[in-house]
Amino acid sequence: MSDRAYVSTRKGLFELHREDGQWKFGPVHFLGEPVSISLPDKRDGSLYAALNLGHFGVKLHRRDPGSEVWTELAAPSYPPKPADSSDKIEWTNKLIWSLEPGGKDQPGHLWAGTLPGGLFRSRDRGDSWELVRALWDVPQRAEWMGGGYPDPGIHSISVDPRDSNKVLVAVSSGGAWRTEDGGESWTVSSTGMRADYMPPEMSENEAIQDPHRVVRSRGTPDALWCQHHNGMWRSTNGGRKWDEIREAPLSRFGFAVAVHPEDGDTAWFVPAVADQQRVPVGAALAVNRTTDGGKTFKVQRAGLPQERCYDLVYRHGLAVADDGRTLLMGSTTGGLWLSENGGDSWHTVSLNLPPIAAVCFA
Repeated sequence: MSDRAYVSTRKGLFELHREDGQWKFGPVHFLGEPVSISLPDKRDGSLYAALNLGHFGVKLHRRDPGSEVWTELAAPSYPPKPADSSDKIEWTNKLIWSLEPGGKDQPGHLWAGTLPGGLFRSRDRGDSWELVRALWDVPQRAEWMGGGYPDPGIHSISVDPRDSNKVLVAVSSGGAWRTEDGGESWTVSSTGMRADYMPPEMSENEAIQDPHRVVRSRGTPDALWCQHHNGMWRSTNGGRKWDEIREAPLSRFGFAVAVHPEDGDTAWFVPAVADQQRVPVGAALAVNRTTDGGKTFKVQRAGLPQERCYDLVYRHGLAVADDGRTLLMGSTTGGLWLSENGGDSWHTVSLNLPPIAAVCFA
C-alpha cells in the first residue's frame, strides 16, 4: 500500500503521509509558488517538481532519495525557431504539463510534455533535455490547436511496461500519438474518436481530437482509457483503435480518468455538466466507476459534498495507488478527498487548499 502522496497546487507542493492508519499532512515544498506537476520516481526514489513562475518562467527541481534538499535542474527548452519558419506557434516552454518515468530498463530516463505541444526526453535524471523532433516535426502539428490553453499541449504520456520503446502521448488538441521505436517515428492513433466541436466533415480527423486525459493499466497494458472533450473512450489494443463508451451516468463530459493498475476493466471518471458549464451535475460531486470495461457504471457519492458544490477536477486531479483501492481526488477550489475502498466511500482531507492541479501517490 502507498503511504505517501503529493498534491500540486497553485501555492506549493503539499505532502501527505499515512501514519497509524490516518493520512496526515507533512511538509509543504515551494510554499506560495505554483506547482504544475510532480513525479515521484519509483525506480530510484527521486522526486521531481515542475513550477510555472510566470514572468520568471518554467522551473524544474529534483530531490534525491534520502535528501531534504531540492536541486534546480535545467527545464526543457525549445531550440530557436528558424527564421524562415511558417509555424505560428512560439517555440518557448510555457508549462510542463506532464512528467513520466521511462521504463524500468531505462534508469534516469524521463519524459516531459509541455505547452506548446513539445515532448522532451531526459536520459540523465533531468539534468539535460532534448526535444523529440520526430513528433514536433510531424506535418499534422500544423492542425493542432489549444485545448484548455491557447496553445496545444501534451498532458498524457504512457510507456508500455512490456517494451519501453512503445510510448503513447495525448495532445489537447492534437489527438493521440504512438511510437514503437523509442520516439524515432510517430503515428497518429486516435481512430474511433470524434470531435463534435468541428464541422461534420472534420469530426473524425485524428489529428484534431481533444483527449482530455489518457491512462493505461500496468497489469493489462493494452487497455487504455480516455476522457475526451466529447465523451469517454476505451482501447483494448494499445491505442490503435478506440471504442466509445456511450452509456454513463450523470454525464460523459469531464477531465479526469484513472485506471486500476492491474485490472484494465476497472476505471474511474469524474463527470461534469458540459464544456459550457464546468461544474458537477446538480452541484453534487460524484465519481463514476466501471468494473466491466464500461458496460455498466456505479455512481459513487458517499462522503463527497452533495449540496452547492462547484468543484472541478482537472486532468491530473484523480489518482489511484498501486493497491488499486486507495484513491486521491483534488479540485480547482481546493477540495481534497481520499478513498480506501475503491471509491465506495470518501473522506475529506481538506476543503481549503489552494487550487489543485495534480495529485499522485509515491
